[in-house]
Amino acid sequence: MSIVSHTILRPFGVNPSGPYHRRHAFRRSSVKATNRKESGSSKKPAADESRLEVLYDDGFGAVTMRDYFEAVRVMTKQDHGGPPRWFCPVECGQPEVEKAPLLLFLPAGIDGVGMELILHHKSLGRVFEVHCFHVPVNDRTPFEGLLRIVEEYVKYENALSPNRPIYITGDSFGGCLALSVAARNPETDLVLILVNPATSSAKDSLQALLPFLETVPSNLPVTLLIWQWLAFRTFFPLKRLCKSFQTVSRQCYLTFQNWELSHGLKLLCGDLSFSSQVQPMPVLDFTQYKLNGTENLPPKGEADRLFKSVKNCKVRYFRNRGDRLHMEDGFNLLTVIKGANMYRRGRQRDSVMDFLPPTRCEFKRTFSEDFKLYHQLLSPVMLSTMKNGKIVRGLSGVPDKGPVLFVGYHQLLAIELSSLVEGFLREKKTIIRTAAHPVFFAGNYEMLRQELSLFDSFSMYGAAPVSPINMYKLFERNEFVLMYPGGVREALHRKGEAYKLFWPDQPEFVRMAARFGVTIIPFGCVGEDDFLEIILDYNDEKNIPYLRDGIKSFNEDFTGIRETVKGEDGNQVLHLPAVLPKVPGRLYFLFGKPIEMNGMDNVLKDRENANQVYLQIKSEVESAVSYLKRKRNEDPYRSITRRRFYEATWGPSAQVPTFEP
Repeated sequence: MSIVSHTILRPFGVNPSGPYHRRHAFRRSSVKATNRKESGSSKKPAADESRLEVLYDDGFGAVTMRDYFEAVRVMTKQDHGGPPRWFCPVECGQPEVEKAPLLLFLPAGIDGVGMELILHHKSLGRVFEVHCFHVPVNDRTPFEGLLRIVEEYVKYENALSPNRPIYITGDSFGGCLALSVAARNPETDLVLILVNPATSSAKDSLQALLPFLETVPSNLPVTLLIWQWLAFRTFFPLKRLCKSFQTVSRQCYLTFQNWELSHGLKLLCGDLSFSSQVQPMPVLDFTQYKLNGTENLPPKGEADRLFKSVKNCKVRYFRNRGDRLHMEDGFNLLTVIKGANMYRRGRQRDSVMDFLPPTRCEFKRTFSEDFKLYHQLLSPVMLSTMKNGKIVRGLSGVPDKGPVLFVGYHQLLAIELSSLVEGFLREKKTIIRTAAHPVFFAGNYEMLRQELSLFDSFSMYGAAPVSPINMYKLFERNEFVLMYPGGVREALHRKGEAYKLFWPDQPEFVRMAARFGVTIIPFGCVGEDDFLEIILDYNDEKNIPYLRDGIKSFNEDFTGIRETVKGEDGNQVLHLPAVLPKVPGRLYFLFGKPIEMNGMDNVLKDRENANQVYLQIKSEVESAVSYLKRKRNEDPYRSITRRRFYEATWGPSAQVPTFEP
C-alpha cells in the first residue's frame, strides 16, 4: 500500500480539471498529516476553540444520489486498477473538533467503490477523520486478502494514535469485514457501525440464481439483464431509487420484484446505463464468492442475535427503508451515532466533553417534523423576569452567557422538556444541558429504542447523567444547565400531587454554583393538568401483581439513585402511570429573577447560608407556579380551538397572544 502526503492528488486517473473533480475531489490516506498531529508541532486549541456552534450547518442534504452516480461513473471509468486501497474524500474537509476519532468506511461487496457514504461526507467530516475503502471493479482479492488489508490499516492507525478510538462502519459485506477485524483485534479500541451486515447463513432465495448464471454465456443480453436485476435487487432498493428518479414509479419497483425486467430497465437506462461499467460481467464469479456463506438480507432476528453476541451492542431498527441505508433520503448517520451516545474521542465516553451540539438539519427534523404536532397542541408561552422584577414575554430576562443553572418543577411525564429546549434554541440559539436520570443512558434497555426514539432525542439535545462531576464540568465550560431537584418523584407523581415540589434537603448544587459564580434562575411551569389525567398511579399499580413485578424488575438496576435521601423525596421509583389525554389547554413557563451567585463566599463556607439560598430558590419556584396557575385563567387563547382559529387567520407561524404579564 503506497502512502503519500496529505495533498489533493489525481485519484485513480480522474482528470483534476474535470467537472466532477472540481466538485468532489479525493485525497489519499495521510501519514505525514497524522504524524504532525501526533508530534504536537501545531498549537493545541483551547477547549472553547474546538467547539462546534449550536445549530451549525453540517452540510447534510447538499449531496444527492445523482452525485453518487456521477462519482461512481468517474471512478470506475478511469480506475486503472491496482490493489484495494484507502482514500479520504476532500469534501469531508478537516475535522473541526480537537482529537477527532478516525472513521473507516467498508462498502458492500458488489459495488464497493467506496463512495457509498457520499451523502454523509460533509456531516461526518466535521467531527471525524474519514477514510474510505476502495476496491477496484476488476480486483479479485479474496475475503482473506481484504481482511488483511483492513486489519493492517487498523493496526497502523492505532499505533499512530493509541488513545484515539477507530470507528468502522460496514455496509452488508463490509459489516462482515468489520466484525472479522474486531474479532481478531480485541485489544484495539474499535467502535463498529453495522448496517444490514451480511452475517446470517445463506438462505436468501437469490443463491439459487447463481449456478444458473454460470451456465449462461456472458455475451448474451439476458445475462446482463439478469445481472442488473440481481445487483439492484440484492444491493440497492429500487423503492428508494424512486425518490431519486421521478421516472421510476412504485409499479416499476414491483415489476422488478416479479422478474419483468424489460420495462423497468427501459425506465432506468437513461440514468443507470453505466451499471455494466461499474460491474463488468467477469466480476460475477467474484460476487458469487462473496455471497456464498453470507446473506445480504439478514432475517428479522439477526439484529437480536448480534445484540446478544456483541459486547455493548446497540440496535436501531429503520422500518420501511431499503437495504442501502447509507443512501436513504433523510437518514443521517451522524445523528444516529449521537443519539445512541456512541460518539467519543477517548477510551471512555465523556457525556460533557464529547457532546456534539444539534445541527440545523437535526433541529428542523425534530421540531418542524417529528414534534410539530406535539408543540402545536402545547402552544407554549414563555415568560421571563428582568432584573428590575418586570415580567415580559420571551427570554430577554435570561442571561445570554453562562454559566447559568435553571432550577424548576418537573411536570408529569416531563412533558415540558422538549418545549423548553426548543424555545431556547429558537430564541437564544443556546442548548440547555439537562441533568437527566441514568435510565436514559442505561444499555440494558437498548432494545426498547427503535429508530430515533425519545431517548435518543434526549441525548442529541444535551442530556447528561446527573452527577456532581458532570455538573462541575458543565459549569466549568460555562454551559446552560437544567436541573430538577424533585427528579423522577415529581415527573411521576401520584394523583392529587400536581404542582407539588418533592425537593430533598440537600443544597449541594447551591454551593457548587457559588464556587463557579453561576447565575441561578428558578422557574415554574404549569399545564400538565390541561393535557393529562392520571388514571393509575404508583399506589394503584403496586397492588396489581403483574405490574408490581414488572416495576420491581425494572428498578433493580437503579436502586442506588438517591439512596442517601430519606422519605418521600428519595422515593424515585420508575414506573409508567396510566393517563388519559384531555382536550389540550396550554403550557406556560415563567423564568424568575436571576440569582447571582458570584462573590457569595458565605455560601461556600457556611452550610446554613447555602440552605437559606436553597429555600429561597424553592420558594421562587413555588411562586412562579402559583402565578401561572392564576394568570392562565386570563388567557383568551388557552383553548386549542381559539388558538387554531387564530393561526388559520394569521398563519401557522404567527405567535398566538396570551395574557398580559
